[in-house]
Amino acid sequence: MWLYLSLIVILLLLLYWGLCNRSSSPSPFSADSRRPPAPLVIDKDVRKKILKKGIHYVGQMQENSTLRIVVDQLTEGQLQWAKMASPFDVVFLGDHKSGKKYYLYSGEKEYVEGLKKQFPDEAAAIDKYVKLVQSVAKDVAYTAILKLIPMPLTKFLIRTGLLARISIFFKMASRSLPEVLNELTTNADLRAMFSYIFPTYGVNPARSSFSLHAVLVDHFLEGGWYPQGVASEIVFQSIPIIERSGGTVLTKAPVQSILVNSEGKAYGVSVQKGQDLVNIFAPVVISDAGIFNTYERLLPAETRNLPGLQAQLSMLQHGIGGFSLFIGLNGSKEELGLEAKNYYVYPTNFYLNAPRETAAKNIPLVYITSPSAKDPTWEKRYPGKSNMIVLAIAQYEWFEEWKDEKVSKRGEEYESLKSVFVDSMLETVLKIYPQLKDKIELLSSGTPLTNQHYIASPQGELYGAEHSLSRVQPEVIAAIRAQTPVSNLYLTGQDVFLGGFPGVVHGALVCASAVLHRNLYIDLTLLERKIKANDSKKKN
Repeated sequence: MWLYLSLIVILLLLLYWGLCNRSSSPSPFSADSRRPPAPLVIDKDVRKKILKKGIHYVGQMQENSTLRIVVDQLTEGQLQWAKMASPFDVVFLGDHKSGKKYYLYSGEKEYVEGLKKQFPDEAAAIDKYVKLVQSVAKDVAYTAILKLIPMPLTKFLIRTGLLARISIFFKMASRSLPEVLNELTTNADLRAMFSYIFPTYGVNPARSSFSLHAVLVDHFLEGGWYPQGVASEIVFQSIPIIERSGGTVLTKAPVQSILVNSEGKAYGVSVQKGQDLVNIFAPVVISDAGIFNTYERLLPAETRNLPGLQAQLSMLQHGIGGFSLFIGLNGSKEELGLEAKNYYVYPTNFYLNAPRETAAKNIPLVYITSPSAKDPTWEKRYPGKSNMIVLAIAQYEWFEEWKDEKVSKRGEEYESLKSVFVDSMLETVLKIYPQLKDKIELLSSGTPLTNQHYIASPQGELYGAEHSLSRVQPEVIAAIRAQTPVSNLYLTGQDVFLGGFPGVVHGALVCASAVLHRNLYIDLTLLERKIKANDSKKKN
């Protein structure tokens, strides 16, 4: 009986999936997403104004991948991606001298064989892990389905248990990462290697869902890529597409509020231009400011208490913040021995529950990377100069007492606390790269308050709302969708889907599908097939 019910539900989903695409609006995707590079004339000041928020690396950017096709559409093929070195990730467990170092290689075959060479007695566990990761990650598409199908159908799937039967992603969503790994192996180092990538979604493994973790591991099985020209190129190359379609990109015009009329419908935004407030009217308002900013700060006070808004907010928590250290170096990547890879350093136990003074002196997680080494165009633009970014997880509460102070004027105690973090992180960097000691020209650091000020993260979050076990439960995924309880107001970004750059892209696809009443995933699938068919013809 369950088999028949499952088949009926799948047919209903496919039927609705197709009907959603019967919109009179044309597909926003072009027939060829890979146009040859063409000169784009844009005011140099625009580039300077683009926020250079860091993207450290992105997976699945190989040619003709789904993610690459979408990004090519958004940038008209102008954005180029550089493949990172292999191994792309290097992991230190324990003390730098007496601890162990492990490598993650690019390519599924190389990834698996590399782990087996480092753990020769754990081949069976490694095979089971990768197979499970791929099975779970493949079913992540059901998260988009839950956000697009009608809520009554969603509730039916969840309450009857059919969803968990037809999707292994949701079957595993309630299981924590350690719970699953403990069933695969007793080798502590191998479990650590299976878990190492958790900082890319910002949740302690004990509180993370295996399903979300599997998506991230699968995302990087082919290695990592980095945008040529650094991360700001993503926005820079998107601006002409927006303007060519009739849009306008505004800078130095912070949104102060979302305009809502007496009928409870959003009809525009109020932005600050100099000392004045200017109202911009629109039939649809799309917010990528994050769900907390949108609901708690930008909406009028009388709208914030709507039961639907409060119900959604009650399902989510603020994500973890971070401490960042930016290092300017004198010398090229060849001279300094920098490589296009990432280092994850785990010298001690995870420290989030520790007092800030203890945490600052005993940082157990440090992520180290060099954007200049990843970007093949860097040396032409900045000859003889290099840089590094070093990150650590940090609690907002450690710095909260200075939240009302002005930037760069938070006092001696705040700066002293920052210095302890900087010294500890720099010490770790120099253990890996001792040759950099006399090459440092600049040190600049930031706390969760820095993120709060410059990118408006309410509590300095790195990945928006927390991606804990509760975040990926089907009830929450279905409830947090692009449509909001306020008519004409939509959400996009990582709070709508999942964290990181790919999560933002899919959040945009889900949002655009809702606004256009057209299933863009079907358009994307058709385009992907057409591109691959064209490539096959060319090869033959």
